[in-house]
Amino acid sequence: MLIHEGDKRTPATDLMLASILALVAGGVNSAGYMIYQYFSANMTGNVSMASELLAVSRFHAALGFLTVVVMFVLGAFLASLLIEIGKRQRRNNIYALTLAVEAGVLILVGAAVALSARLPNGILIAGLLSLTMGIQNAASTRISGSRVRTTHVSGIATDIGVGLAMLLGAHGGSEKPATVRRLKLHLATIACFALGGVLGVFGYENVGGAIFCVLAAPLLALSFRYLR
Repeated sequence: MLIHEGDKRTPATDLMLASILALVAGGVNSAGYMIYQYFSANMTGNVSMASELLAVSRFHAALGFLTVVVMFVLGAFLASLLIEIGKRQRRNNIYALTLAVEAGVLILVGAAVALSARLPNGILIAGLLSLTMGIQNAASTRISGSRVRTTHVSGIATDIGVGLAMLLGAHGGSEKPATVRRLKLHLATIACFALGGVLGVFGYENVGGAIFCVLAAPLLALSFRYLR
């Protein structure tokens, strides 16, 4: 699942990868919002909020949202850089290593929030969570040839609308099976992201900041067999 890239991947492996990563992303996004009122996976919302706050001269608050966006970009940059270095070194497990890095950051955040007497700096924690989402989105995009984007719900919803229109307009054409496969992938991604959101809120209410350590577990389980 974390070795083959692009067209060498099967629809089943893309579907499974998207489901697991979207579940994690949804949980991180909702739990982070419960704590700090920042969405770590919703860059559209963060940019909109920053623009609104800048318009009313609330510069400090706007800076917080912009910091989250910058950290997402930084996560995507670092993941892509790590993948490029791994490819040059012919490391077949570079994607597993990238997701393990994401899991490591989530564990550090979870430990910091759970063990601190008072909540750590909100912008710092939200920024680190956004960093993990940037790492995950870049890794899933690159390994799947842009078919899997686990945090980009707005784009996925658009693709579902387009796919449904194409499906209704198709009359037994050769493109119909591919359209159905894409729709299954996108629907599973959104469903798992939503389920992850529910689990993230439920988990935070019951175990607090340790929920981020719990959410790191699927990433470690996914990566472990390739890291041995």
